[in-house]
Amino acid sequence: MRCPVAASVIGVVILSCCLTAQTATDESVAALERELNAAMRTLSDWGGLTRYGSEDTEIPPPSPNENRVVFLGDDITEQWGSDMGKFFPGKHYINRGIARQTTGKMLIRFQQDVVNLKPRVVVISGGTNDLAGFSGPATETTIGWNFESMTEVAKANGIKVVLASVTPVCNCYSDQTTRRPQGKIIGLNAWIKRYAANSGSVYLNYYSALADGRDFKKDLTSDGLHPNQAGYAVMAPLAEAAIEQALGQK
Repeated sequence: MRCPVAASVIGVVILSCCLTAQTATDESVAALERELNAAMRTLSDWGGLTRYGSEDTEIPPPSPNENRVVFLGDDITEQWGSDMGKFFPGKHYINRGIARQTTGKMLIRFQQDVVNLKPRVVVISGGTNDLAGFSGPATETTIGWNFESMTEVAKANGIKVVLASVTPVCNCYSDQTTRRPQGKIIGLNAWIKRYAANSGSVYLNYYSALADGRDFKKDLTSDGLHPNQAGYAVMAPLAEAAIEQALGQK
């Protein structure tokens, strides 16, 4: 049944691209092509296990005194360091972000991309794509279950957990709030903060540092959704402080 379903989904997306492209601008055609490519990747590897599978097998176990940290996340994590050199240079930090991923997909690859790398700390950053419906309808409850499951797996393997807030969005450049309502971001962040406290995890509050009211500060974002270089510069010391707090836990 999978092949006909996959073919149908791809066919619908291709037809949509063709019909829209007749009158669309180059920018919108490029956006449709990205949507098609993302749909094809999802159909072939829903959880994203092939993205880092080979790299993970080549990473040696940490040395006895190594404070290895894995950053597990979506676009926000994957793009960190892409335009400004290495990801936390000089640190034993590993970037395991995948664009467009939801927390359910992150849970699927948690064993491969986190546990098997034997970090002392994992920084889990997700939820914005769940709210956007990239894996179908999602509620605060269903997203929360994924956070809970990842946290429990980490703690069962002796890994300290840092739970990051969802970053803000704004309509500074294009409409971002329709897919990611600002009220839902605030509500999900409140849940993450409560759960971090109840589970003995560390809450990493990116949101407050990046937001002006409910909006992403325009000078800290490249498109109203993703941080720019200045945005990541604000986030980096917050992440470092949260990691140090987690390492200090008994």
